[in-house]
Amino acid sequence: MKSTIHAKQGKKTAKLPLSGFEIDRHTAIVIVDPQNDFLSPKGVAWGAVGQSVLENNTIENIETLFRLGSENGIHVFISPHYYYKHDHGWQFEGTLEKLMHNIGMFDREDQLNMNDFEGSGADWLEQYKPYITDKEKVTICSPHKVYGPENNDLALQLRKQKIDKVILGGMSGNLCVESHMRELLESGFEVAVVGDATASAKLPHLDGDQAAQTNYAMMASEVYTTSELEEILDAQRILAEE
Repeated sequence: MKSTIHAKQGKKTAKLPLSGFEIDRHTAIVIVDPQNDFLSPKGVAWGAVGQSVLENNTIENIETLFRLGSENGIHVFISPHYYYKHDHGWQFEGTLEKLMHNIGMFDREDQLNMNDFEGSGADWLEQYKPYITDKEKVTICSPHKVYGPENNDLALQLRKQKIDKVILGGMSGNLCVESHMRELLESGFEVAVVGDATASAKLPHLDGDQAAQTNYAMMASEVYTTSELEEILDAQRILAEE
């Protein structure tokens, strides 16, 4: 949470304009990569992202996003990350693409093969599964392959539900979440990011969380902490009941 608050304070100090973000019936929650390889201490990326996950309370905050969606009737869309055997035959890769392939991150045999999926690095974090099984209010999109949603059906699924506003969280902050934010903005969606419902790699001289939080503050219509979002939705529910 501290990094999100710090970035929000930086935006205020810099006197950057406030865009505003109104949560209405055309708003969805999008959660990127809520999977074991990022969020479980046994996941292959934990050594890089674990510090940030713990500092931001990311696991619990993503669960809160699922809960808030369920309690408030907000449709949740999941943009997952899978690599199939044929993806390992790519002829070139960027730096972290190569790393993900080298460590077997999000690996599955193929699109139709679910053998050994349960509990694997590609599977959902166990505590999220009760929410994800709600097929009426949770849509699992096709997988993105590098970082952004340009090559999956997230935008299509959002448009088909007449969604034009997105509340965004998930993993990892400076890669897939930021890339989703950028592409959704370019595609004409209003985007708010829940900064402490993300986490990023923190390596020597490379602080992905700081980079991500800075860009959220500069680019998104709004940046929330999880507690701020919960307070807003609670207030809206109370007003609706009056």
